[in-house]
Amino acid sequence: MKFHTRKWVKPQDLNPNGTLFGGRLLEWIDEELGIYAIIQLEIPRTVTKYMSEIDFVSSAKQGDIIEIGMEVLAFGNSSITLKCEVRNKLTHKIIIILDKIVMVSLDEEGNPKKHGKTKVEYVSDRLKDK
Repeated sequence: MKFHTRKWVKPQDLNPNGTLFGGRLLEWIDEELGIYAIIQLEIPRTVTKYMSEIDFVSSAKQGDIIEIGMEVLAFGNSSITLKCEVRNKLTHKIIIILDKIVMVSLDEEGNPKKHGKTKVEYVSDRLKDK
């Protein structure tokens, strides 16, 4: 699992219990996975199709720094399937696990669009081709 993004839990991110609002966390996850999928598939019209059961394992409070980790599980014809974990950066305590998220690339009409990718590419891989 590679952890890509860090977020600082601020007062506006809290629920009435004083802990991180689950909806805010899911917003951060969806945005991060969307950006990652768009970069990997090189198709700007890539959307969230499916998220598996969401397992809130623990919480975060104001001042905590969390990090969002993901790994690629599979490439489909028009999709990329990912796993996501969010943890506390300092304690490494898991906050949430999503076992399966499917992101799908779309054409201009909103239909699935083939991307031709079969493996994770890094910047160094893409620079070799230039």
